[in-house]
Amino acid sequence: MKFFTYNKYENCDLQDLSVALGNFDGLHQGHKQVIELARPTVDSQCFGLITFEPHPRQFFSQSHDSFRLMNRRGMVLELEKMGLDVLIEIPFTNEISSLTAEPFVNQILHKYFDLKRVVVGEDFRFGKKRSGDATSLKNLCRKYGIETVIAETVKHDGTEISSTAIRNALSRGDTDLATKMLGRRYSIVGKVLDGDKRGHKLGYPTANISLDNLNLPKFGVYSAVIKIFCGKYKGEYKSVVSIGNRPTFGKNIPNLEAHIFNFSGRIYGQEISIELVKFQRDEVKFDNTEDLIKQMEEDCLIARRNLG
Repeated sequence: MKFFTYNKYENCDLQDLSVALGNFDGLHQGHKQVIELARPTVDSQCFGLITFEPHPRQFFSQSHDSFRLMNRRGMVLELEKMGLDVLIEIPFTNEISSLTAEPFVNQILHKYFDLKRVVVGEDFRFGKKRSGDATSLKNLCRKYGIETVIAETVKHDGTEISSTAIRNALSRGDTDLATKMLGRRYSIVGKVLDGDKRGHKLGYPTANISLDNLNLPKFGVYSAVIKIFCGKYKGEYKSVVSIGNRPTFGKNIPNLEAHIFNFSGRIYGQEISIELVKFQRDEVKFDNTEDLIKQMEEDCLIARRNLG
């Protein structure tokens, strides 16, 4: 898959591009339907996705709280599985945000990208102050010779699947519902950091990865599956994961620590994916390391049972 940003696209030789357009945070079942509908039916068309970076919500927000369900690397890995030819990230700037609906379609989709086909979800909004919707996009695209497809909203048990619904599920530790809405386990992708080795000293070495710029699931302990993407230890492993502020040690920065069962390899700097399978318990502050170790033993037993 090739990657381009808006201001570099003119150097590419792509033609007859069929794209999914929108903000695809989480790449849940609804997003996947939009993307699948953009898959070309003829070999001559390229299969792509156009999104915005930063996310418009992040651009306009005065808050520093992160809402993203996945980082860019996690998104790229999922899109590669779907067979996309190109990911186009339009830098969301003051200039882009000030475009009303028709100039956006004319200047960006028509003149700049010369799109042949675009697919959006029913809830798609665009243009200055979100003035345009899916129907107005279809009408404007018709004017400029761009075929437009509007994907129906996908629901689970009568509830609309959305990034907000998934965030709410994760905030409750409901990994089962998040998995059903995503169509896969909720995962966090990152490189293993060189930590303070405290887990190793306690007899439970851990792999730590950053949670920067991510929506945080409920703090606590999870049964999880670790995937190491390459190298000597490439493969899939069962584990128990702790997500939280590590109150026992006076830490205040959210952290993820994964203890991989029956594993003693050194994987610092390796890229891994941590898939949350089942929430086990809330984060707890322990009075001493003996109580912590006893609880860690119990956590491992529960995780092994959950993972089979």
